[in-house]
Amino acid sequence: MLIESTYRSPWYLPGADLQTVVPHLRSIRDVTYKRQRVELDDGDFVDVDWSAKERDRLVIVVHGLEGHAGRPYMRSTVRAFNRAGWDALAWNMRACSGEVNRTAGFYHAGLSADLAAVLEHAMQVRAYECIVLVGFSLGGNLILKYLGEQGTRVPAALRAAATFSVPCDLADAAHAIHRRRNAIYLRRFIRHLRKKVRRKAAALPGVIDVEGLDDLRDLRAFDSRYTAPVHGYTSADDYWASNSCIHFLPAIRIPSLIVNANNDTFLGTRCYPYETVRSLDRVYMEVPHSGGHVGFPLKGGDCWMEQRALQFFDKVISD
Repeated sequence: MLIESTYRSPWYLPGADLQTVVPHLRSIRDVTYKRQRVELDDGDFVDVDWSAKERDRLVIVVHGLEGHAGRPYMRSTVRAFNRAGWDALAWNMRACSGEVNRTAGFYHAGLSADLAAVLEHAMQVRAYECIVLVGFSLGGNLILKYLGEQGTRVPAALRAAATFSVPCDLADAAHAIHRRRNAIYLRRFIRHLRKKVRRKAAALPGVIDVEGLDDLRDLRAFDSRYTAPVHGYTSADDYWASNSCIHFLPAIRIPSLIVNANNDTFLGTRCYPYETVRSLDRVYMEVPHSGGHVGFPLKGGDCWMEQRALQFFDKVISD
């Protein structure tokens, strides 16, 4: 189902780059986390950060590529939901909590078993009447893939999801981020990924090979060298095709929102699955004219994403 968007970016932040970067410069100090460790079936772990006051509703917030619970978009979402009467859990994916993980695997765009483990942990902590998911970029893709895989088997308490700046087709998004205009963003991602590999190689000598690491200049090279083989895929293309949420959308059975800005330079044309979504009654897609990538700033410094998520949940859960 396609939705007409009412979002408008502030006049003083023209263009995708300003709309992407400026919201990431915010300082969100009035959020206090309590960390817990979630043990995984393969012997590894993920860390989750709670901001909770034992309410009956919970939002689980999922970050994007090289993100973590401390990012401004994560903290501002947690704050907005707390103020609206929700408990919040901000999930740090594998190797994103500041600690090196135990196994050779990293996080990736389709590691839905980890999301299932986080959900199970949350439901063990408290018998929530209502749980919703909010995901950004890579985290949004992961959420939608999980929901499509589960179909009617999602936990009864899981009621809806809202995702923003979603690379619905991972290969198309990888192609988009490799455009020359995105070079500064790509270099930053690769620099952080290299650092993560070096830390893991130091912790797991003989398991992770860092020879030639500095020669990796793009996501295809990184995913071909590390993500794909470590997680059992034959190539970067196999990893991208297997985990792109666009293939899982028709099987989603709870209300799920996709918001992708039309000027998002990280997304290619196949990341806007108009024809697929048009015929679905549980998946909603909204394409604002502007907003950048995980940006969507509002006048005064706030961010529209958490407001839109709350509005969406109020509607579809009450309906």
